[in-house]
Amino acid sequence: MKIFCLYRTVKAAFSILIALFFMLMSGLAGAQTLRVTVLDSASRQPVIGLSVAVPGTSIGAATDANGTASLSPAPAAGTGLRLAGLGYAPRTVPAPAPGQPLQVLLPAAATAIEEVIVTSTRTNSRIEDLPTRVEVLGEEELTEESSIKPANIASLLSDLAGTQIQPTSPTTGNADLRIQGLPGRYSQILRDGLPLLGGYAGSFGILTIPPLDLRQIELIKGSSSTLYGGGAIAGLVNLVSKQPVLGRPALTLTANQSTLRESNLNGFSSGRNQRLGYSVFAGGTRQQSTDVDDDGFVDVPELRNATVHPRLFVYPRHGQLALGYTGTFDTRRGGDRRVVQADAAPADAFFVTNRSQRHVIDLIYTQDSLVGGLLTIKGTASWFRREVATNTVSYAARQLSYYSEASYLHRFGRHTLVGGINFLGEDFSPDDKLFDPNYTTPLRNDFRYATTGGFVQDDWQLAPRLNLQGGLRLDHHNTYGNFVLPRLAVLFKATADVTLRLNGGYGYRLPQPYVNELDERDLPVIQPLRNVRAETSQGLNGDVNYQHRFASGLNLNLNQAFFYTRLADPLVLLEQPSGGLPGPRPALAWVNAPAPIVSQGLESYLRLRYDETELYLGYIYTDAKRQYNLLNPNVPLAARHKLATVLVQEIEGLFAVGLEASYTGRQHLDDGSDRPGYPVFALLLRYVTGPFTFVLNGENVLDYRQTRREPVAFGDLRNPNFAELWAPVEGRVVNLSVNWKMR
Repeated sequence: MKIFCLYRTVKAAFSILIALFFMLMSGLAGAQTLRVTVLDSASRQPVIGLSVAVPGTSIGAATDANGTASLSPAPAAGTGLRLAGLGYAPRTVPAPAPGQPLQVLLPAAATAIEEVIVTSTRTNSRIEDLPTRVEVLGEEELTEESSIKPANIASLLSDLAGTQIQPTSPTTGNADLRIQGLPGRYSQILRDGLPLLGGYAGSFGILTIPPLDLRQIELIKGSSSTLYGGGAIAGLVNLVSKQPVLGRPALTLTANQSTLRESNLNGFSSGRNQRLGYSVFAGGTRQQSTDVDDDGFVDVPELRNATVHPRLFVYPRHGQLALGYTGTFDTRRGGDRRVVQADAAPADAFFVTNRSQRHVIDLIYTQDSLVGGLLTIKGTASWFRREVATNTVSYAARQLSYYSEASYLHRFGRHTLVGGINFLGEDFSPDDKLFDPNYTTPLRNDFRYATTGGFVQDDWQLAPRLNLQGGLRLDHHNTYGNFVLPRLAVLFKATADVTLRLNGGYGYRLPQPYVNELDERDLPVIQPLRNVRAETSQGLNGDVNYQHRFASGLNLNLNQAFFYTRLADPLVLLEQPSGGLPGPRPALAWVNAPAPIVSQGLESYLRLRYDETELYLGYIYTDAKRQYNLLNPNVPLAARHKLATVLVQEIEGLFAVGLEASYTGRQHLDDGSDRPGYPVFALLLRYVTGPFTFVLNGENVLDYRQTRREPVAFGDLRNPNFAELWAPVEGRVVNLSVNWKMR
C-alpha cells in the first residue's frame, strides 16, 4: 500500500511539473522575439558562441551554429545591444523595430577578450553574471597542459583552488579528485553535462581523459545535486569538449617523453561546413614501470592506454545534433619489480594487474526555435568492464550506465527559467567465471539502480545589481526512495569592481560497494549493501571578489571565499568480526556512521596580470572532521593548510618561463597519526616557432618523496600492506614535448 501511495505521489508531482511547462510554453507563444544574426565582417561566416545581451537586464543569449541569437522579449527599438565574444571586438548596436530581424557584421579583435560562457549551470550565461560561483579553466590552460601532462587532466584539476588530486594506490597509480577536504567519491564528473563516471565505473576515470580533447573545464564547489542529481556533495566538474568551427579546420599533434619513461602521442582534428561537422581525438600512452626508491616494488606502474573520441555534428535550422563515441582501453601492472618487468621471480611474488574497457555513446540535440526558447535533449549509455588479477585473488565485473534528459530554457522579462526531466540508471554484475578461487562462497554485489528526476530553476534579476537563482529537484530512486533538493544562490554587484556571491543547497550520494581507494585484493570480500541509507548533505559557499583594471594596464583580482558542508549518514567500511569468508582477507561491509562529517574552511587568492607577466598567490584553510570518530576526528589526508603560487613571464609571445610552487601542510592518516608538510616546485620553459611549440617541464624538482620518510610497501612482501599516500612517490620528473598545430 505504501509503495502504491508513493507511486501516485511521484506520478502526480511529475504531471504537475509537465503541465506547468506546457502552460508556460503556450503562455509565451505570443511573446515578441528578436533574432540577431552575427557574421564575421571579413569571411561573412556565422560567429558562434558570441554573447548578445541588453546591459542591465537578464535579457541575453549566445549565438548558435548559424550565428543567430534569440532575445525574448524583444527589446524596444533603439535599445543598445552589447555584442562580445572571444576573438572579436565588442560592439553596441541599436535594436531594430519590433518584428524586424537584425544582422551585424563584427570585426575580429586584435587580441581576444576574456568572455567566458558557462554551460554547467544550464543557462549558458557569462561567468560574471552567475549567482553561482563557477571556476573555469579555459582553452589556454588546457593547451598548456597538453604539453605538460598530455595523458590526463589529473594535475590540471589540482590547479583549481580548493581541489586536490589524491593518489589512492601505489600499485596502479589510481587517484581521486577531492574538493574542499572531502574524499573523491563525493565529487561528480560530467562530460558535456552528462554524468561520466560513478561507482565501479569510476575507476581510473580522470586518469584516462586527455586535455587536448577539451575546450573548457568548469568547477562548482559545494552541494550541487539540484543541477544533475546524486553524487555532487563536494562539488561537480563539467568537462566541455571541443567543437568544430565553421571555416576554421583544426589539426593538432602532440608528442611527449618523460624521464620516468612515459611516452605520449595525441592528435585532434575538426572541421565543418554549413550542414555537417566532425571532431576526432585519438591518443595513446606507454608508461614503463619504475622503481624510484629501489626497494623491489615499482612506484610507477606499467601502463598501456589508448583513447578514441570521434563526434559527428549535424546543423539543422536553428539547431545542432552531436553524436559521439568514446572508447578507452587501459592496462596497468604494479607490484614486485621482478614480476612487472618480466624478470625471473618466485611464483608467489606479489603483483596487481588491472585491465579495463570503457565504451560510451552520447547524443546531444539543441533546438532554439521552439516558442522562442531552447530545447535540449541529451543522453548517454556506457559499458565498463574491469578485470583484476593478483597473485592471491582475481575478480571481474561490468557496469552498464545510462542517462537521458529533456530540458527547456526560456528567457522572459527578468527571468531565465529552465526545467526538465531525466532518467538514469546503473546495472552492476560480477563475472562468476573470474571470481576469486580462494573463496568457496563468493560475495555478490549485483545491483540495479534506476532514478527518475524532475527539476526547475529560475534566474531572476531582482534589480540591476542583484540576481537570484533558485532551483528545486525531486528524484525518486527505486531502492532508496525520494530526495527533495532545493538550492538558492544570490549575486550582488556592490560596485563595478566588487561582487558578492552566496549559494547553498542540498546533495545526496547513493551507496556504492566499490570506491577508488579500495585495495584490489578487497574487491571479492566487500559484502552486499544491506540496511544502509543514502548519504545526504547541506552546503553553503560564499565569496567576495574584487577585480580592477588600472590605467597602467595592470589587472588585479582578489577573492576571499568560505565553505561549509555537513555530510549526514556517511558510509564507512568496517571489517566483520565474524561470519567472514574463508580466504586471505576478512570480509568488509559498508555501514552508516552515527554522526556526520563536517568540512569547513577559507579560500583566498590574489592574481596580478600586467602585459606578458602573470602572478598567482593562493591559500586554503580546511577543517574537515569525522564527528563519529572521537579518537581520530580528522578526515584522513585533508591538509589544514595549503599554499600555492604561480609566476609566468612571456617574451614577445615566443618564449615563456614559468615557476610553480606549493606547500601542503601537515596531514593526518586514518589511525590518527600525522605526517609533515612538504613543498613542491615546478619549472617550465616554452618556445614557439611557426606551427611548432616546444615545452621543457620539470615537476617536483626538489625530488620530495614519501619513501624518503617511510616505506610504501611493508610486512610480508608476498602479500604486503601499503601505506596511505600523503606525498609524491614518483619523485622528480622532467618531460619534453613537441606540439604541431595547423595554422
